[in-house]
Amino acid sequence: MTAEPDFLRTTRTSYDAIADGYASWTRDELASKSLERGLLTAFAELVAKDGGGLPLADVGCGTGRVTEYLGGLGLGLDVFGIDLSPQMVATARKEHPDLRFEEGSMLGLPLPDASLGGLLAWYSTIHVPDKELPCAFAEFHRVLAPGAHVQLGFQVGDEPFRLAEALGQEVSLVFHRRQPERMAALLREVGLEVRSVVWRERETDGPFPERTPQGFVLARRPIVSGGCEDGDTRTTG
Repeated sequence: MTAEPDFLRTTRTSYDAIADGYASWTRDELASKSLERGLLTAFAELVAKDGGGLPLADVGCGTGRVTEYLGGLGLGLDVFGIDLSPQMVATARKEHPDLRFEEGSMLGLPLPDASLGGLLAWYSTIHVPDKELPCAFAEFHRVLAPGAHVQLGFQVGDEPFRLAEALGQEVSLVFHRRQPERMAALLREVGLEVRSVVWRERETDGPFPERTPQGFVLARRPIVSGGCEDGDTRTTG
């Protein structure tokens, strides 16, 4: 059996330690970010249109605040969350008892091939080291149905940031900051089509000031023209 990468263990343990406090701290964050809400809403509309009625997974969902937002848009989406941290999942279930949350790693998602109509990785790839990121993106490709979209959100930069304390708890977290075009290139390398690349400057005031600019990349798994892929019968034309 392959040993679990160290970053998974330390990330899981760190978020287990801060789960309850994290839910309180981030509860109003999305309400303060108009651009992010717009991007998430546009993504959800694409999933509703192109996802074939398949579920939408919020991978690295944390305490479920974005999962709840997507599910509350009135688009009829079957939205659920997956997170590495058992305590984050437990808190998400407590905070949003009407939604489904599961434990899992984006390096090996507990999902069948081509089973998702959409996948959100909203600030969840930030803890994945560079050498593991292609594996995560290959997993995204595997679980997305042809024509289904993936939306990434992440912090922009070139150097990682290390955090040893958060919300009064000892943690060991590495935040990998990346350039949007680099993220887009990695998605293309695993066979995904990039549809949008967005960069915005950091917020320096308000209740949630930021250390870095923010990046957002939208991509989709291609539809095979004139045929089918992984048993999916949708075609273009």
